[in-house]
Amino acid sequence: MRIGELSRRTGVSTRLLRYYEEQGLLHPDRKSNGYRTYAEGSVERVEQIRDLLQAGLSTQTIREIVPCFIGTGAQMRPMVHPVLAANLAHELAEIQRRIDVLVRNRDAIRAYVEVAGRPDPTQVTGPGRMPCELPTMAEDHTGTRAH
Repeated sequence: MRIGELSRRTGVSTRLLRYYEEQGLLHPDRKSNGYRTYAEGSVERVEQIRDLLQAGLSTQTIREIVPCFIGTGAQMRPMVHPVLAANLAHELAEIQRRIDVLVRNRDAIRAYVEVAGRPDPTQVTGPGRMPCELPTMAEDHTGTRAH
């Protein structure tokens, strides 16, 4: 299939597909006229690449692990290189850290929504007591305020 069809079937722009090729993530054949042709398996490969990018892996790491995916269902061949295994363990720990932050943020927002559904705080606090103040913007991991 040509690049336009792969783009339509995966929802990935042709420009991004070319970038994947430049990064060594996709390997289309070239016809004599210069057109790229992709095998049927390229659809699954592009979906795998997108999933891994969305998980936060770099294109360099993806380039190393994509050859480990074979067949349907992303079955893994045994990985024998210890450096790659260590890199993946690090990536997994980073993904878990981000999940933990998202869960904390979700729980905090859920609590704010619950409090927001209660009666007017000025009526609940009583005389001489201040109503609940709005929370300040959280700081991101760099120590700067999120906007």
